[in-house]
Amino acid sequence: MKSIIAYLYKHRFELFLVTQFLILFGSLFFPDSFFQLILLPALFILNIASGILLVSKKKKIMWFLIILFIVAMIAFGNSLLIKVERNEFILMRLSVYFIFYIIVTVHIIQQVWREKEVDRMVIIGLMSGYISLGFLAFFMLLSIELITPNSFTGILLDTQSLEIRADSIMYYAYITLLTIGYGDIIPTTPIAQKAVVLIGLIGQFYIVIITSVVVAKYVNVAIIKKRD
Repeated sequence: MKSIIAYLYKHRFELFLVTQFLILFGSLFFPDSFFQLILLPALFILNIASGILLVSKKKKIMWFLIILFIVAMIAFGNSLLIKVERNEFILMRLSVYFIFYIIVTVHIIQQVWREKEVDRMVIIGLMSGYISLGFLAFFMLLSIELITPNSFTGILLDTQSLEIRADSIMYYAYITLLTIGYGDIIPTTPIAQKAVVLIGLIGQFYIVIITSVVVAKYVNVAIIKKRD
């Protein structure tokens, strides 16, 4: 059992990154009804499990996350992991995921930052950390939209379906993090505008600071190996 856990921990970044990609892009490859009702809940469970694996060296934090999701599952049942339209406690569910992702993201960045040598694991960790920032941005923006309706406007949000609006805000969160800015969704309230600026700044800080440090470590190691 210990050898299995050790093997999974060795590939913790890969597991987390794969589940993130499938959550984001799985609907491109599977029928929508199958993905939403069957595959997505399973992916969220795997994503949570791999996230807990990421922090497993910190026992107190690991058990905090485990207890958090046990309590959440008792409170919300299966609706914790399926469509947002089916749960009246949307903000509470978003809070659970926000807490989970902020803890995991901080630990990913710490683990990547502390590595002295850059290898495939570190690169994958760097990627998963950036994608995690997009999830955090999504949870924050959707919470703002739910608390203050019409904080965001645009043709993509011209619908009464909360599920479609959530998908559009997910798209907008990543577009903002990437500082692309197509202009198809616009923040219209002061709190939404400040949140968008914060997301853009965090995305740039991650690329300029975290990514640059990792690249510098990679270059230094490559130079040392070349000299040897």
